[in-house]
Amino acid sequence: MSTAAPVVELKQITKRFPGIVANDSISLTLRKGEIHALLGENGAGKSTLMNILFGLYQPDEGSIEIDGKPVTIDNPNKAIKLGIGMVHQHFKLVQPFTVTENIILGMEPKKGLNIDYKSASAEVAKLSEQYGLHVNPNSKIQDISVGMQQRVEIMKTLFRGADILIFDEPTAVLTPQEIVELMAIMRRLVAEGKSIILITHKLKEIMEISDRVTIVRRGKVIDTVDTDKTNPNELAEKMVGRSVTFKIDKDAPVIGQPVLQLKQVKMNDKHGVSILNGLDLEVKAGEIVGIAGVDGNGQSELIEAITGLRKIDSGTIKLSGKDIANLPTRKIIESGMSHIPEDRHKHGLVLDFSISENMVLETYYKSPFSKSGFLDRRVVDKNAEKLVKDFDVRTPSIETKARSLSGGNQQKAIIAREIDKNPDLLIAAQPTRGLDVGAIEFVHKQLIGQRDQGKAVLLISFELDEIMNVSDRIAVIYEGRIVGEVLPKDTNDQELGLMMAGFMEKGGQSDE
Repeated sequence: MSTAAPVVELKQITKRFPGIVANDSISLTLRKGEIHALLGENGAGKSTLMNILFGLYQPDEGSIEIDGKPVTIDNPNKAIKLGIGMVHQHFKLVQPFTVTENIILGMEPKKGLNIDYKSASAEVAKLSEQYGLHVNPNSKIQDISVGMQQRVEIMKTLFRGADILIFDEPTAVLTPQEIVELMAIMRRLVAEGKSIILITHKLKEIMEISDRVTIVRRGKVIDTVDTDKTNPNELAEKMVGRSVTFKIDKDAPVIGQPVLQLKQVKMNDKHGVSILNGLDLEVKAGEIVGIAGVDGNGQSELIEAITGLRKIDSGTIKLSGKDIANLPTRKIIESGMSHIPEDRHKHGLVLDFSISENMVLETYYKSPFSKSGFLDRRVVDKNAEKLVKDFDVRTPSIETKARSLSGGNQQKAIIAREIDKNPDLLIAAQPTRGLDVGAIEFVHKQLIGQRDQGKAVLLISFELDEIMNVSDRIAVIYEGRIVGEVLPKDTNDQELGLMMAGFMEKGGQSDE
């Protein structure tokens, strides 16, 4: 690790939004050739701070120095000129364009009046080689994996001459193998003299890859430590302000009758391309079945099929023995299903409704919330007050709009509503996406609590640690079918990773 002069110094940065101080006099230094992790809960101010460094926001107070010189970064182009590149959590790529077209977008090399694709492609190939990125310059973005798309984002920053790279939650959508490869790429980048700031919640990755860690809590810096002088428990405690247990305590499952049964479920997209490919799956009372898979292998469509958000073309979906395939969502909910959706903003909440209103989105028309077609506001509010208290939803009031809450508290509100319906089947899709360790611990306890009450729980997650720790049984999805089923105690990350990439099948469906 380098002890050289700082390449970046953020001094006393303060940023306020209405009703909140996102960054409260934060100082941070990045040394040349180091990987500096930025760790904090949801809403701690990590992304805000990096968006200031990349010129997307302006600080209200404080200053920035690059290579010892004070600078004003009032837009991303200025940041790029100063050698700063940002690899965003949600990629900013044009799907039908090639790798090269995406990388040179906005700064295309010209030969006369035409774009010189040949020299651009050669430059991309050279960069790919230099940093061990193994990207084909001529592939279309829509044809390459999520991990490869991320490498294209990294190459975009390198093509523009970045020496300082910001990675925002870079492993959120990668397989275990892709995470290992990304770590190798990051080490190669710093070996070549680049400096990296890594925003992440994942303590395991921080311990493995970073040189130093700055912990932020509620907009303030709690500490900056050398990674080799700390441990995950200490970091977690500094991050959330209390001790956190990583080991999930759960008794052996008491498994009952099948609650959810899918047989030979097929679904095509609007172009007639198969998305679900004769999928079989069973979830019994008293067990948590985890679905492991790389994003884009039919997970979202599987959830939409079960919850009635999308029609299937053939096959059966039974809930407690009743065929619910292609029924309206309300009918499926009334049959005993609850659903924590993967996109809490799109499918989980009405952001401009109050917390109180969001708590009865699926039950407002029933007694006791509704009488003679009119909402009983008193009962609705009383219900919200109880759920907010029971599930520790931190909100100024039950009248607060859902959009004002942090991601973790929005998620707690959804979980409160869904569990309160006392379902036979609870579908939890990416239930801890973007949550910090404290909120993750809370969510896992709720899922295990449901299973211990004899409910069937279907967990869909890209977090392999979560799948391994929370599930009683793991089903691996690949190209719209279940290609294997394993027990967590009988498998490991490597085996699951191979199954997720379609290289092996085990105990699940076969092609015959």
